Amino acid sequence: MKDESITVRRLRPLLGTWVEIQATGRPARVERAVKSAFLHIARVQQRMSFHAPGSVLSRINLHAHHTPQPVDAWTWDVLRKALAMSLASEGHFDITLGARLVERGVLPDHGFATLEAAIGSYALVMWPGRRVGLRRPVLLTLDGIAKGYAVDLAIQSLQRAGIEQAVVNAGGDLRAFGAHAVPLGIRQASGAVYRAGSLRNAAVASSMVGHAPSAKQNFPGCVMHPGDGNWDAAAPRVWTVQAETCWRADALTKVAALSAPARRQALVARLGGRILQPERVSVQDAAA
Repeated sequence: MKDESITVRRLRPLLGTWVEIQATGRPARVERAVKSAFLHIARVQQRMSFHAPGSVLSRINLHAHHTPQPVDAWTWDVLRKALAMSLASEGHFDITLGARLVERGVLPDHGFATLEAAIGSYALVMWPGRRVGLRRPVLLTLDGIAKGYAVDLAIQSLQRAGIEQAVVNAGGDLRAFGAHAVPLGIRQASGAVYRAGSLRNAAVASSMVGHAPSAKQNFPGCVMHPGDGNWDAAAPRVWTVQAETCWRADALTKVAALSAPARRQALVARLGGRILQPERVSVQDAAA
């Protein structure tokens, strides 16, 4: 007689937030599979963290404007995806804003050559042999895509391990797979959480626009305009996007936040996402 499936839920601090994994599978494999999924997330943090001076990303920011830097397959893949998204979104998604965030004290200064280089993803050069160069000393930040990418890697790891159903949630960047849909809640700038249907074999991500980092209390992320380097002075708002993969949903929250209202829905849809708008949910569906 085969063992019945069990469901486990585990929580760890990673990626600057709490990461929760809930997985259902055979007892002999589920704990091992969850540990492996967390390991994948931890490796993304080690390689792509702006805060860690020894990360692959920091090495790129410190040296790639002089000498192309060899990188691992995951970092290469994230940079490739980020560059493609920047071009496809007409610059609304931009990973070269690191210097502006360092100037404002949001990100640390590891002794970078300058904080004055003009931004723009065209500064990034992808050389054969997985080598990354910079045409000028911009500072790359992968905060707008790496967390979602880590969630995707964790999901793929769980699927390879034979897990039947799972949800990986990294501070609101969430992806689920399996036969059963999971309830979906969207956190707003006020901190209130609204029910927004359910999610099955898809991903969602959220980002906030409309405040400076010093003011944030209820949400861990913010969005900066590539054009002027400022935060929107309007009332804070959380943008939530659903997509097939979490890296794409993560990146498209920035596109949603920064696009012109008349083009927003169509542009996000063209790039593979769908904006979720909890303000359309009736009052009786709100949850504290």
